[in-house]
Amino acid sequence: MTQTYISDIAKHLGESITIKGWLYNKRSSGKLAFLEVRDGTGLIQGVASKKDVSGQTWEDCEKVTQESSIIVTGVPREHPKKPGVYELDVTSLEVVQLAHDYPITPKEHGVEFLMDHRHLWLRSRRQHAILRVRHTIIKAVRDFFDNNGFTLCDTPIFTPAACEGTTTLFEVDYFDDEKAYLTQSGQLYNEATAAAFGKVYCFGPTFRAEKSKTRRHLTEFWMVEPEVAYAKLDDVMTLAENFISYIVGRVLETRKDELAILERDVSKLESIVPPFPRLQYDDAVKMLHQAHAEGILENKFEYGGDLGAPDETYISSQYDKPVMVHRYPAAVKAFYMETDPANPDLALCVDVLAPEGYGEIIGGGERASSLDLLLQRIQAHNLPPEAFDWYLDLRKYGSVPHAGFGMGIERAVTWICGIEHVRETIPFARMLYRLKP
Repeated sequence: MTQTYISDIAKHLGESITIKGWLYNKRSSGKLAFLEVRDGTGLIQGVASKKDVSGQTWEDCEKVTQESSIIVTGVPREHPKKPGVYELDVTSLEVVQLAHDYPITPKEHGVEFLMDHRHLWLRSRRQHAILRVRHTIIKAVRDFFDNNGFTLCDTPIFTPAACEGTTTLFEVDYFDDEKAYLTQSGQLYNEATAAAFGKVYCFGPTFRAEKSKTRRHLTEFWMVEPEVAYAKLDDVMTLAENFISYIVGRVLETRKDELAILERDVSKLESIVPPFPRLQYDDAVKMLHQAHAEGILENKFEYGGDLGAPDETYISSQYDKPVMVHRYPAAVKAFYMETDPANPDLALCVDVLAPEGYGEIIGGGERASSLDLLLQRIQAHNLPPEAFDWYLDLRKYGSVPHAGFGMGIERAVTWICGIEHVRETIPFARMLYRLKP
């Protein structure tokens, strides 16, 4: 039996075709049964007329339940009042497996219930749309770097030490009582491959053991990290704005239907084109102090601190494009950050904050290229030098200025889809209090 996918239905108008899928929803008038069928590529309404189908087919149409697996044969046609929308005149129906008491019904369910049934919630139209946008973003990420001379160099998931200390890492037992950590970033290894290939990126799962319950945090997420030899801070800022603009453009081009399902205001995405506003940390602090003075922000931001979620939300809400906040105090940034020659108290770093209050989606900057500076920073951060012996070699043998950044896929999906919580942007979210399903 030849199978036709719903996404290809327009190619088969007037032909007898077979769709293999599941019943998404149904209603009946007694003489007509309206079966909404999904097959993973789309949805189509099948119309079965009692007088035109066999008694067995009509009986199956009557008894089939939500999320039963079915094989439907019929003839597709364009909807008479909705151009571009297709229906299927059903000629036969085979029930592969009859589902009973499907737990997710059209009524309202709480988020915890839906997350407990995430393996089934994925079948809903909204979740389907979000994950299709995610797929497009990931494809665009790879295309952007592959088409711009970058080499994919995968980095380890087991690491002997942390990029930024071990307090937010998951520790695991390795062989012979040795300890290892699940990676929080591939960046240090990226610096090694960048010295070999010039322009590289890694793309894979990363892990953060922060005990955070905010709408922006997952303990396991996917991150893409480019690194470029001979690049400076301004170079990666330009790279970041071109990268983000490319991704948003691809989603607008190929996922209009999904964005419509999500009720996303696409006009806000259409404005995402270079250049992006660039805001020095000191000016960002002034903005926060002004907001506090006006009663907009409850707590006064203390100069020298890293930006928290409310701070990022406020700053990003002031722009209709992502804003690049750069040159934070070196004391609050990672040990490997290069310092600003004009002011060694500042780091040559950048955070890219998405508009509409979505906060940080990219963090990066220029890396320290001096061996002496790196040794000082490792000592200042109380890190074991022996764990970084190979990393220090990169400053002994052909050290050059280099820079890069990391972007969490799930945060980018959250913003581009215009949804509230990051938990819906990955098939199975891992959070502080969620390890199942």
